[in-house]
Amino acid sequence: MKNISTESVINALSNTTRMRSVLLLLEQDELCVCELNDLIGGAQPNISRNLGQLRDIGLVIDRREGQWIHYRLNPDLPEWVSDILQASKTGAVGHEPYKTDLIKLKKISRNTESKCRN
Repeated sequence: MKNISTESVINALSNTTRMRSVLLLLEQDELCVCELNDLIGGAQPNISRNLGQLRDIGLVIDRREGQWIHYRLNPDLPEWVSDILQASKTGAVGHEPYKTDLIKLKKISRNTESKCRN
């Protein structure tokens, strides 16, 4: 795994879309781009671009399944990065938009008919 710099992690988390994506991936092991788009909203190309930036610095990894790209946190993150992500999650609990994101995630998690899995 390439070295992740402190600056790249802080810069990545300073963007709301990337922060929301990371916090959602902390809650759900893996999410498809379309699921993240449904949760966060906005334009799908924006979500994809931000996920690509997270992938480029090594925070997330992806896998393709047919036309869908699924993302998960990199399981080989250094402990200090995991600590930053957990602290960010703790700080975000109960605050918008993260609070609403988690409510939506629970609804998606219960829905076995996700368009990404068909």
